[in-house]
Amino acid sequence: MNKLEQAIENMQQQNFEKATQLFTEAIDENPKDPVGYINFGNLLIHVGEYERAERFFNRAIELDETAATAYYGLGNVFYEQEKYTKAQAQFLQAIEKGLDEADVHFMLGMTFVHQDYTKLALPYLLRAAELNSEDVDIQFQYGLCLAQNGQLEAAEEAMKSVLKLEETHSDAYYNLGVVALHREDASGALKYFRKALEHNREHMLAAHAKAQVEQALGEE
Repeated sequence: MNKLEQAIENMQQQNFEKATQLFTEAIDENPKDPVGYINFGNLLIHVGEYERAERFFNRAIELDETAATAYYGLGNVFYEQEKYTKAQAQFLQAIEKGLDEADVHFMLGMTFVHQDYTKLALPYLLRAAELNSEDVDIQFQYGLCLAQNGQLEAAEEAMKSVLKLEETHSDAYYNLGVVALHREDASGALKYFRKALEHNREHMLAAHAKAQVEQALGEE
């Protein structure tokens, strides 16, 4: 196992001080290898040192302008600081440079979501959902985006997929309830709102919706 591999392993184990030492040594030994800078940049994002992380990713790009993961890392730097348009540009660059993984499509989609451009977000979240059908967050955000775009049948299927992955996902139950209300299925909606609250008693939206539906149905 080389120093980069050791550093990554230490980072995964939350041993950030040791990881920093090993990344520094790896870069000193191979200053022209962009991989060391990219991995160190990822560590710096993890500990919230965004300015330093940006410098490391930019250095990696100087060494290899085709290093797709460096653009992805730079996108994450901007995303964490809520600079969504800057993040978008970097995620798009990463995809153009050949990075076709669920995470980059998901993050690009989410930059649009945060700016209320849900129609623009949808194709990227769809691609992310296709590439990683086992990721709960990706599937949920894709389903939510479908609902926001008025594609209720597809949204319903996506939320049911979320529940297959995580049967206690209260937000998925809540959104299924909202879909049921759009279909004027009040009793079905009530069932879903109750399930949401069963798994999360603090779910205020579900509690409010449940109370309104119960009142409409004359139930307590």
